[in-house]
Amino acid sequence: MNDVLNFVSVRLDDENSELIILDQSKLPNELIYHHYKTKEEIFKAITGLEVRGAPAIGIAAAYGLYLDIKKHESSNPDDFVRHFQQTKDFLASSRPTAVNLFWALNRMERCLVNNKDKSLMEIINLLKIESGNIRSEDEAVCFSIGEHALSLLKPTMGLLTHCNAGTLATAKYGTALAPIYLGHKRGYNFRVYADETRPLLQGARLTAWELHEAGIDVTLICDNMASIVMKKGLVDAVLVGCDRVAANGDTANKIGTSGVAILAKRYGIPFYVCAPLSTIDIQTACGNDIEIELRKGEEITTTWYQKPMAPSGVKTYNPAFDVTDADLITAIITEKGILYPPYNNGIRKLFEGDK
Repeated sequence: MNDVLNFVSVRLDDENSELIILDQSKLPNELIYHHYKTKEEIFKAITGLEVRGAPAIGIAAAYGLYLDIKKHESSNPDDFVRHFQQTKDFLASSRPTAVNLFWALNRMERCLVNNKDKSLMEIINLLKIESGNIRSEDEAVCFSIGEHALSLLKPTMGLLTHCNAGTLATAKYGTALAPIYLGHKRGYNFRVYADETRPLLQGARLTAWELHEAGIDVTLICDNMASIVMKKGLVDAVLVGCDRVAANGDTANKIGTSGVAILAKRYGIPFYVCAPLSTIDIQTACGNDIEIELRKGEEITTTWYQKPMAPSGVKTYNPAFDVTDADLITAIITEKGILYPPYNNGIRKLFEGDK
């Protein structure tokens, strides 16, 4: 049994000018850390899902931007800003759906703009501090989400989760898994059902691994088994993370989440979305406006199999995310409290209070 909360999925080694990433694509069979120095390597790590989970992606991008700008050799401020913008745009193009990626990079840009009158060395140091703050603040955010979510749960509950919204996907604790970790330490004895989460199996490879290593009672199920465990009364609540929340409360999360929400509605089970404020996109009116990432068909047909599991040349459709309509969501749990329908009012007030 390991304390998985001590695993760090993304870490800056400033002395060696590199980003250390726990390769999530190799779990649970291999625990491998990569040491990356270039923006191209970090871009590839994000697109290749070596680092994944909306908060972890944002952290990796912020660190990557800092490491790249740190190497900039020109002393010309205009060249510096131009290089910064090019790197920012390059990293932002790695994945389109998770808003944390853009949020973190925009935050780094604001740091640059707000300190434009300082020397380049001072700006670089401030960017380092800002990237570190993004990481440390995420840990505090996840803990707070866990506390708020735990207030909705009772000991011995059966909980179902989809994909991986745990410590691997964040700085620490996770979002949807945060209340499970906090409850475990307080003797809540939750029973967790982890959806396998096809086609990339984040539930099987990552969530089941995390919880099992932590000594939490976890049962792995295929995605199409969610209905029967709900019908049998084994699930008291559903907890999921998210990659983007629209202004009306529609939520984009790993493909299959909307199906789980529909099932939960059918069986009268509360469906909770754990969402850091950094995943809420008030500029996106509703779920129809969220760009859904489409990935290669090989992830369905061959990637996880020794031999192809589909006929050669068959057409594939492989969206990485789907959108859960706001009317299927019982509550959205943020670090600043719990939102209930109508979400557009609650989200607006939340951001008005943040000014």
